[in-house]
Amino acid sequence: MIEKDSLKVVYCYDLQLFAKDGPNGEKTEEPTSKKLSDARKKGQVGKSKEVTTAAMLLTFFVLLKFFIGYLGGRFLSCFEYVFKHISEYGNDEFTVPLSSALMGDMVKYILITGLPFYAVIFVVAFISQMAQIKWKVSFEPMKPKFSKFNPISGVKRIFSKNKLFETLFDTAKLVILCAVVISYLKDKWDLVMKMYSYTLTQGIALIGDIIIDIGMRVSMWFIVIGAADFAYQKWKFHDDMKMTKQEVKDEFKNSEGDPKVKSQQRARMQQASRRRMMQSVPQADVVITNPTHFAVAIKYDKNEHEAPIVLAKGADYLARKIKDVAAENSIEIVENKPLARMLYHNVDIGAEIPPELYQMVAEVLAYVYNLKGKS
Repeated sequence: MIEKDSLKVVYCYDLQLFAKDGPNGEKTEEPTSKKLSDARKKGQVGKSKEVTTAAMLLTFFVLLKFFIGYLGGRFLSCFEYVFKHISEYGNDEFTVPLSSALMGDMVKYILITGLPFYAVIFVVAFISQMAQIKWKVSFEPMKPKFSKFNPISGVKRIFSKNKLFETLFDTAKLVILCAVVISYLKDKWDLVMKMYSYTLTQGIALIGDIIIDIGMRVSMWFIVIGAADFAYQKWKFHDDMKMTKQEVKDEFKNSEGDPKVKSQQRARMQQASRRRMMQSVPQADVVITNPTHFAVAIKYDKNEHEAPIVLAKGADYLARKIKDVAAENSIEIVENKPLARMLYHNVDIGAEIPPELYQMVAEVLAYVYNLKGKS
């Protein structure tokens, strides 16, 4: 509070924000299943795109290695078809519509040739994704978020710790790939320099072998990179999902209910249960007491139950209330300390007494019935 020229200015601080357990506190608690489930629904998972890239690259170059002959033959047939049709027409006859139609045929031919390979690569990419995360469709990442168009948020993302790590990671990948390519070409450089003496088929075959070999080596390195990135992404996701103590408490309140409210509900239920219990005391045959600490109301109706049942029981204050109600309704009160204690601790309200207490309860009931002249 600052006082100046009779003007008081009061600053209010929420000290909870500065506490370790506050909403901005240290995230030390393991993420709850609810938080992980909510994050999964939003499409937030720990996965690595490098694993998918490695799987796709390796699949592509393996297919290329085994089917290079088939693909080469198909492409040569395509070019033969195109140039054959071009040679059939003169300069005046080879119009733009004709050239467009011929190019369209060539594109369709190439797409149909590669379709099985595209399908296999797509399936491999899909399986690599499912191997990292369970199948669950979420459209949340596709929803537009205005925060992404905020220039301030964009600048923060550019200079964030995660962006710095991604930049260093991409630089490391580039260095590794360059090292792999240079190391391989160093041994093949003499062959490349002599390509001028090769036939066209030999030159194409050599270039194809070099591309495939480099691709296979790069794919294997990408598998190593993907495994490392996958482990990091899993750790990072788990660390990001950690919660403060206050967040755990708030989530518990939201999902299970405020403990204070639940305590009040239990208290109200106990009061209602006690009222019902006290209303049943006038139906008792006898109240067995300790005499001060315990009181147990007993009733026996041979037409309804095989053994006497406990209508009500209580200790201390509740025991006095039971005795008061019994006295008001002319219910006999019998003092029997061991029996009262055993009934109170071992028999629930509404339950029949156990066989081992039959004899003791029968003697009390017989005494009461004798006083009232009942048989």
